[in-house]
Amino acid sequence: MAATPFGLFAGLATLDVVHHVHRPPGPDEKVTATATYVAAGGPAANAAVTFAALGGRAVLATVLGSGAVADLVRADLLRYGVEVLDLALPGTALTPPVSAITVTAGTGERSVVGSDARGAPDVEPSAHLLARPGAADVVLLDGHHPRLAVGIARAAHDAGVPVVVDLGRWKPVFDDLAPLTTHAVCSAGVRPPGATSAADTAAHLRRRGVPVVVATAGAGPVRLWSVMPDGEPASGLDLADMAVLVEVPTVPAVDTLGAGDAFHGAYAFAVAHGAGAVEAARLGVEVAAERVQHAGPRAWLSALRR
Repeated sequence: MAATPFGLFAGLATLDVVHHVHRPPGPDEKVTATATYVAAGGPAANAAVTFAALGGRAVLATVLGSGAVADLVRADLLRYGVEVLDLALPGTALTPPVSAITVTAGTGERSVVGSDARGAPDVEPSAHLLARPGAADVVLLDGHHPRLAVGIARAAHDAGVPVVVDLGRWKPVFDDLAPLTTHAVCSAGVRPPGATSAADTAAHLRRRGVPVVVATAGAGPVRLWSVMPDGEPASGLDLADMAVLVEVPTVPAVDTLGAGDAFHGAYAFAVAHGAGAVEAARLGVEVAAERVQHAGPRAWLSALRR
C-alpha cells in the first residue's frame, strides 16, 4: 500500500444548509439562526472529506448533474481534497438533493430534512469506474444509488479490496451488498425487517456473510462483532448478547452533524492502512469526538491536520 492511502467512496452528495439555533422552531413559528453554513453533505461525501483530511486520497463517485447547486457541492468537495466522479449523463436535467438542517445550541443535536437520492437516476458504474476499486486500498459505500453500490462492491470484492458499508438507515440493497462487504458499520437505530436490537442487526448481516459488524451508539460505546478466518465466532464471543466494546470519551457536544460520517471516514482510513476492526473503531471514535466539539461542517477539519 502507498504511503498515501487511496479510498474510493460511492454514494450520496447533497447540498447542506445548516442553521444553528438556540432552540428548534415549533409549529408555525420562525426562529433566528445564530449561524448559517452551506457545505456539501451526504454520508459518502462527508466520509470522503474526513479521509482526505486525515491525509488520504479520496475519490467520490456520485450523481450530481449540472447547475448552480451541483457547482456548489462540487466546489466544496474539491476544496477539501475530494476528487469527484460525476456519473450523471450529460444533458440530464438533475439537481442534487438539498438538506435543511438545524443544530441546537447547548446540546449539539441536529434535525435533518432531505430527499436523499430520490429522483436521481440509479446509474450503472462504467467499465472505467469498475477498474478503480482494484487500485484502491479501501472502498466505502453508503447504499444510495444501489446499482452503483453493488457494481463497485463486486469489483472491489473480486479484487480483494476491503469494502466498508455505512448503514445509516436500512435499505433493501444492504442484503445484496452483504456478501460483498468486509466491514458493515451501523448507526445506533438501523434495523433490518424483524430486528429489534443492534445484536439482531449484527446477526442478520453475519448470516449474509459480513465478517465484521460495527454498531455506533452516539456517546455510548461502539460494539463490534467479528469472526475468525474459519468463520467461527471469535473466542469467547456470543453474538446474541456480547460484543467487543470500544469506549467513547466524554466531550462537550457542540455540533453532532456528520459525526457518524466522520467515524466512517476515519474507520476507512485505518482499514486502508491495514488496521483491524478494533483499531479502526478507535480511530473512528477519536475523530468523531473531535468533530462534535466544533461548530459548523468544516471548521473541525483543521484539528486533524495538527
